[in-house]
Amino acid sequence: MQSRNQGNYRNPCLTMHQPWASLLVYGIKRIEGRSWPAPIRGRLWIHAASKVPDESTIKAMEEFYREIYAVNGITEIKFPEHYPVSRLLGCVEVVGCVRGDELAHWEGVPEGVRLEALTDYCWLCEQPQKLVIPFEMRGYQKIYNLEKKIYEAAARGLSKVESPLPVKFLLPDPRDHFSLKPGSLLLNASESKQSEPGKSSSLSAAIAGAQAAAIQYSKNQNHKEVSHNSIPGDGEKEFSSYNETLTRERKQRAGPSSKIFAEAVRALKSS
Repeated sequence: MQSRNQGNYRNPCLTMHQPWASLLVYGIKRIEGRSWPAPIRGRLWIHAASKVPDESTIKAMEEFYREIYAVNGITEIKFPEHYPVSRLLGCVEVVGCVRGDELAHWEGVPEGVRLEALTDYCWLCEQPQKLVIPFEMRGYQKIYNLEKKIYEAAARGLSKVESPLPVKFLLPDPRDHFSLKPGSLLLNASESKQSEPGKSSSLSAAIAGAQAAAIQYSKNQNHKEVSHNSIPGDGEKEFSSYNETLTRERKQRAGPSSKIFAEAVRALKSS
């Protein structure tokens, strides 16, 4: 795997907040959003940070994924029963990294995947595997190497995961593992608006709720252990626009998605 990575990464690992960490390892989350491009290709180990997620955050994220999978006709999703913290959970294969606007208009992937394009950079993840027994360990900022003993033990305890809708991201150049990089799709967003999935009020509310939950975590993150979550702090401007456009919709429709959104907003304001 060394030849597929840039930099001195032998067994790269990324610490993430829950519930995003488990959702990625379970194959429900296909995109890891960051404010910086992925420096690696190949296996990336996923570690859950020490912060225990609150129930409203978990509900908001699960509702978000129910809605975006429903766009592709998937109505049954098996979410994790638990969201453990301070544990090494498993791994995914990072096959590429594109800009958010590129992913949002990429007709070569399912509509639901495009709806995960909520950040500056989108790390494209395939082949999720989870550890049968998650390992307790400490996490660090950015990407770091697993200790050799932890890696050797973890590699023997992996179990394949069946994603609700497996995705294969095609490389522009199969001989170059870094060919799927920001700017490689050469998409003109202004010419591709017709390919953007339509958003119902429930879907829009779920997206806004996910944004609110993520912003709450970015404000209260543990600086000693983790630096970024799935939605970076600069998503606050994007969330504000969602909040304004959904005000009228929430007055007209008081369904479960709107309640989750409102709960996430209250949690955000109290942080």
